[in-house]
Formats: sequence, C-alpha cells, structure tokens
Amino acid sequence: MADSATRRGGPVAHASPTVTLNNGVEIPQLGFGSYQIEPEDTARAVRDALEVGYRHIDTAEMYGNEAEVGEAVRASGLDRSDVFVTSKLDNGSHARDDALAAFDRTLSELGLDHVDLFLIHWPLPREDRYVEAWQALEEVHRSGRARAIGVSNFAPHHLERLAEETDVVPAVNQIEVHPYLTQDETRAYGAEHGIATEAWSPIAQGKVLDDPTITEVAESHGRSPAQVTLRWHLQRGDIVFPKSSHRERMEEHFAVFDFDLTDDEVARIRSLDRDGRTGAAPDEMG
Repeated sequence: MADSATRRGGPVAHASPTVTLNNGVEIPQLGFGSYQIEPEDTARAVRDALEVGYRHIDTAEMYGNEAEVGEAVRASGLDRSDVFVTSKLDNGSHARDDALAAFDRTLSELGLDHVDLFLIHWPLPREDRYVEAWQALEEVHRSGRARAIGVSNFAPHHLERLAEETDVVPAVNQIEVHPYLTQDETRAYGAEHGIATEAWSPIAQGKVLDDPTITEVAESHGRSPAQVTLRWHLQRGDIVFPKSSHRERMEEHFAVFDFDLTDDEVARIRSLDRDGRTGAAPDEMG
C-alpha cells in the first residue's frame, strides 16, 4: 500500500462509484462543485478536476460560471457522455415561461445540447411558485434536454406538495449535509420515496476538519480529516461534491475509494450532529 503522503495527493487510479437515480440515469457519487469559484478561475479548475478523475461537475446559473464550466467540458477531450453536468434554475425564474427561458440560457451558456441533471435551486415558499417551476422542469425533461430533474434545498413538506400536485418524482434533492448537520429526516424521506440525497457543503466549509472525533478517525486511517468526512458521506449513500480551486486539494478529495470506515466510526461521526447550518434553511429563502 502507498504511504499516506501519496494517498493524500498525486495521481489517483480509482473512479467514482455511481448511484442509479429513480429514472435509471447513473450519476457519479463523487463530483466537483463550482460554487464560489470565480468565473476567471473556473475553466482551469474544472479542467484540473477532470484530469484528476472527476466526471460529475455541479454548477448553477446563480454561480455565474456556467460558460466556463461548459468551456472546460468541451475542451477536455472526453466524450460528452462521460461527464455528468448539473445546473440549477435561478431564483428569479420560477414562473413557467421564465423557467423555460432560464433553462435555454443555461444550455446556451454551457454550450451543450443537454444537461444530465437540472434542479430548482431553492423552493422560495413565500413566493410560492415552486410547483409551477417544477412543472416547467417536467416539460424540459420530456423534451430530452435534461436527462434527469430534481430539486435543491427542499424540505419534506415541499416534496410532499410536489408529490400531490405534479407527476414526476424528483431524482435528487441537493441539501446541506455534513457531520454537524446530518439531515436524517430529509434523507430518510428521500430514501423512502426514491429521491437521492446530494450533499452540499459536505465538510461544513471546513468547520468539521478540526473536530476531535474526525481527526482521531483520520489519524487511525492515515488520512486527512477531509478524506474521512467525504468517505463518511459516501458510505452513507450521499452524492457529494467538494469544492476547491487547488489541484492538490482536488486530488486529496478524490483519493477516498481505497479505504473504509467501520460502522462504529460512521456512527461516531453521525453523533456529532448539532443542527449546525452554514447556509440558509429551506423556508428562510424567498
């Protein structure tokens, strides 16, 4: 076995496992997030991520870097079918016609003829048009220009309303999840209804990396706290996409497929839950 320094960086031989969504589409379980990466840095960062081995790239109109994500994907030399691309509906576009126009903008910015997954970014319950937005996404899905559709930052009661008033069950729900916010209720709802959980802010913007439990587990495996935290997500079944614009960190985050946490370690990390959000709660936006 390679030494721990090699495992924390350098070339990575492993490929991400995939999760099969409720419509049969396969999504790489470990992806690369582009949130808060400046547009001028995005093409280089995504290119690096693809070279490291990532095959799942997450962006959004709200991030302002769809064009640069698309540029990197198109220039990568990889077959389009080998790269899973996700984007999200802007918060100002929940009305049907606005949502359809926003999706067209996303494809134009990316320079692609389809996305693999398109999400409603936030439910915005005070605006109360997320059902209308979802019906627009159903149209997009029927057109074949989005292989799968889903939601982001939805709580179970938002998902229940979609189930009552619309036809397509979301393929994923992308929510904040990390050891300080385990989201067991929302994850359980998703598991019961065939909705995969995607975890954003998977290391709580670095807040969990100094946690004594996580550092102890990391030491016992000769791994970094970030690697242990990402491995915890993967073993719980989350789809996860850490973000970094530094190639060495990308390599560290991707080198998580050749070790396992014990059931006890998974449970110990799970016990760190303290409802510790780094972002807004679903009903607080909009």
